[in-house]
Amino acid sequence: MSDTIFAPATAAGRAAVAVVRVSGPRADIAVKTLAGEVPQPRRATLRRIRDAEGLVLDQALVLWFPSPRSYTGEDCAEFHIHGGAAVVNAVVEALAALGLRLAEPGEFTRRAFENGHLDLAQAEGVADLIDAETEQQRRQALEQLSGRLSNVQARWREALTEALAMFEAAVDFPDEELPEDVAARARPVLQRLVAELEAAAADAERGERVREGFRIALIGAPNAGKSTLLNALADRDAAIVTATPGTTRDIIEVPMVLAGYKALLADTAGLRETGDEIEAEGVRRARTWAAGADLRLWLVDGSSDETPNVPMELRAGDLCLVTKRDQPNGAAGAWAAGQAKRLGLSVAEVTAKGPGDIAWLKQTLGERVVDALAGGEPPAATRLRHQELLNDAADRLRQALTEADALELAAEDVRLAARALDRITGRIDPEAVLGKIFSTFCIGK
Repeated sequence: MSDTIFAPATAAGRAAVAVVRVSGPRADIAVKTLAGEVPQPRRATLRRIRDAEGLVLDQALVLWFPSPRSYTGEDCAEFHIHGGAAVVNAVVEALAALGLRLAEPGEFTRRAFENGHLDLAQAEGVADLIDAETEQQRRQALEQLSGRLSNVQARWREALTEALAMFEAAVDFPDEELPEDVAARARPVLQRLVAELEAAAADAERGERVREGFRIALIGAPNAGKSTLLNALADRDAAIVTATPGTTRDIIEVPMVLAGYKALLADTAGLRETGDEIEAEGVRRARTWAAGADLRLWLVDGSSDETPNVPMELRAGDLCLVTKRDQPNGAAGAWAAGQAKRLGLSVAEVTAKGPGDIAWLKQTLGERVVDALAGGEPPAATRLRHQELLNDAADRLRQALTEADALELAAEDVRLAARALDRITGRIDPEAVLGKIFSTFCIGK
């Protein structure tokens, strides 16, 4: 990390203010060249910004953060300039002319990680906070950034160290005056840890759903009113609505905020047998998306006399919505209601043309999302990566508990469990893993 990097830290486009960040050993030279002198640390100072030839580029606020008390742990500077594209480009070109390098995505945060200012779980919290679209995503990301998972991981590792010490004492000092049950004393420690790791891994799925969105699938026969309902819930024309069956042939995902949580509402192709190759592929995708959704809304045309097929993807707790209740009733609605109750589905009659019905449905969906994702506090683990490592550690400890007569093997499994936990916070992790994680960040962070 001998080079000095720079990047705009604010989004491109017209704005009142833009921020350009610099980090590295030549950050002070950049400040002296562009602003004349290095200002007092952590104090915003008004300066004329000039390039190396002395041409005035802008009038801006300059901030100086000397190492190690900076975000990256290196000497850092920020230029708070006017947000016009020409101004930003001029400052960027002036920094590049000094031999500084444009930062890669996530490189500022990676340097903070490599300099010990953040661990990997906290760095992921930074990315989640930047991407947060809802209140619950913000809360969860802030907990991650503040070290919630890191603190729990540290406690787990301390318990593993305690258990490992007991195993190694029994193996390395068999003739010393140690309690006969010294190795057995590790057993309750490991059993407690397995239970905690399993609970945290299960909760990681909830954290992933908060991050990615609660998935709701609209399924049903063609012309059941799926696209019309999607547009009503989204309050915009997200899907094409026609009287022609099979208009929707692919998945149309609409992000929404329900009760403070992100949700993904998906309109899908009408479920029916078809000889049309394109429509058949749409039906296949619809079934796949519905099978992986957190909640399915089975829409049935209540004005039709044609009884639809019951989707095989339905599960107890899903909703059956008998649509078009503003039209004369057909036989399909009553038949579907009976089938839905048999399967453990809630049933309601709705019309997409009724504001009261849409308000009720949004409230109902919000309640379902809260029931699935809310808890006493945000989950410690929030990503699939965390879940996999927690499960790996739990598997190792379960194996260690079966090796009462082979303490060397038990000790090795405890070490491997500790390594898995260390990878959560990045104490040990392959370069490829780190590169993949930080590449998901935006440039300038």
